[in-house]
Amino acid sequence: MSKKEHSCHDHSHSHAHGKALHAALWIAALFMIIEVIGGWLANSLALIGDALHMFADVGALLLGVIVVKISMRPSSHTMSYGYHRAEILGALASAASLWALCGVLVYESIERLIEPQQVQGPIVFIIASFGLIANLIMMRILHHGQSHSLNVRAAYLHVLGDLLGSVGVIISGIIIWLTNWYIVDPMITILFSVVILFSSGKMIKQSVLILMESAPKHIDPLAIQKDLLTISTVKEVHDLHVWSVSSKKIALSAHVIATDTHLALRETHRIIEEKYEIHHMTIQVEHPAAFESKFCYDCEKDRSFTHTPLPLEKRPRKTN
Repeated sequence: MSKKEHSCHDHSHSHAHGKALHAALWIAALFMIIEVIGGWLANSLALIGDALHMFADVGALLLGVIVVKISMRPSSHTMSYGYHRAEILGALASAASLWALCGVLVYESIERLIEPQQVQGPIVFIIASFGLIANLIMMRILHHGQSHSLNVRAAYLHVLGDLLGSVGVIISGIIIWLTNWYIVDPMITILFSVVILFSSGKMIKQSVLILMESAPKHIDPLAIQKDLLTISTVKEVHDLHVWSVSSKKIALSAHVIATDTHLALRETHRIIEEKYEIHHMTIQVEHPAAFESKFCYDCEKDRSFTHTPLPLEKRPRKTN
């Protein structure tokens, strides 16, 4: 796949993600209104709390739509990588809001454990059942995109959290309806909050690693270096860097010393594209003679871990 084809492929994916987020956004907004009305009619804090969770979903989905629009903007001379990292920033903000929401839910649950509050079980059960259906529809809409985009995954986790909340409200509604045991509602809320924190914690870690320009988890820079050294004309590979621009866009740069620079450049591109599926790369290829003539002692300490210094006898003498 050429760079142009790869770019068009990414653009079509972003467009599909935008449509999925739009559809889920309207469903979430509609059901949020239904839950607020149902909670008011049933005098149910559980339903109103679930409506607040749905409100957070609406915010996360709206943020996702905005981020998709920003990430589709073309690159410029000042933004050479484009706006792909907007996806990562949006995912990080969305995951952080999940943590804040879980904090509020756990705090409210502890208060209800201390002072249980009466709710209308039958109405809670009916409204929460419709909420479960709405969340299942949204999860189906977002399911495909969440494996391709951190931004969509953040929205997906918000919906998953609300789905678990709906299940908790349904269970508590049934139990309260049959037994008037009101304490079950906060207990289930705390359990599901822990699950949400664990899921979103992984996403926060992944977002931070991308922002820190860490090598992707599935790519080993040392393995790439070894593969490039198998090229017959390549004598040395150093300053090798691999990093993620976004969750699906990977970039690479390297300095290659080779006796046949044209062959080395062609084979380097072939190996990196075919074996590692990296299409955005910057490869500097030099002949050993040219590299030796400009070797810099002061820069040696700044070279990457893949650098192998020239032997002492081959280094030019330092002149004053």
